[in-house]
Amino acid sequence: MTDTRLYSFSQETKDKLRKFRLGTSRAKDPQAIIYMIDQKNHEIRPEYDQVYSKMEDLADELPDSSPRFILLSYPLTLSSGRLTVPYVLLYYLPENCNPSQRMLYAGAVELMRNTAEVNRVIEIESESDVVEIEKKLQGSD
Repeated sequence: MTDTRLYSFSQETKDKLRKFRLGTSRAKDPQAIIYMIDQKNHEIRPEYDQVYSKMEDLADELPDSSPRFILLSYPLTLSSGRLTVPYVLLYYLPENCNPSQRMLYAGAVELMRNTAEVNRVIEIESESDVVEIEKKLQGSD
């Protein structure tokens, strides 16, 4: 059992999470924010103050050997013609990340999921997984 007190969110980050969740539900384009865990104090916070709407740009910002959490709101039209906007947590875990970082992020996945109020976590390993995320989202409904 992971001690959730190991990780923290500032009130500012919690407010940003809520604002992002509420503000993206009607967005016409994908919206994504990268979150990281500060190695020193284990605070979970946005890595940059940038919202990405192009998956290629998002993929370019991901580090080659460090895990990240990505909150993603992605408008989709289902085969039935219905519009849906899945709000998911992408758990970016590159194959070559070191074991201590892997453990640090693994212990925070559920806390991040609950704090961000997402329904689904999708584990991804590479930049191409990010660029092709629509396929994974389409297959989920």
